[in-house]
Amino acid sequence: MKIKRIAHLGLAIKDPAPPKKLYGEQLNLEHQGDEVVAGQKVQVSFFQVGESSLELLLPTAADSPVAKFLENKGEGFHHLALEVEDIDAAVEELKAAGVRLIDETPREGAHGTRVAFIHPKSTFGLLLELVQYP
Repeated sequence: MKIKRIAHLGLAIKDPAPPKKLYGEQLNLEHQGDEVVAGQKVQVSFFQVGESSLELLLPTAADSPVAKFLENKGEGFHHLALEVEDIDAAVEELKAAGVRLIDETPREGAHGTRVAFIHPKSTFGLLLELVQYP
């Protein structure tokens, strides 16, 4: 598996206004736009940080995984995303190695990406996302 870079850090939020003000206005990070990812029941907002991004995650439904995260852990760091060259090969390699995956088949992510999450029990408590850009 070839990991190319840290793609983004995901932050779970309850209200988009305060973090957008902080990251966009006060820290002057470039806002890359908002998008709803229906399959994950989340609205995302990206802010550019060098070659990576900060992703704000706002649940769009009470049964969203992000809503459950907010209920259990509150706002804050949600996941680390790593860009991979070939997500299908990466997922197969991890499955063969016995790594516990949330997504055994990559699914659609924001900006036309394909994503797969690795379970925190296999990553020492870190929710890790693999992402392949189109």
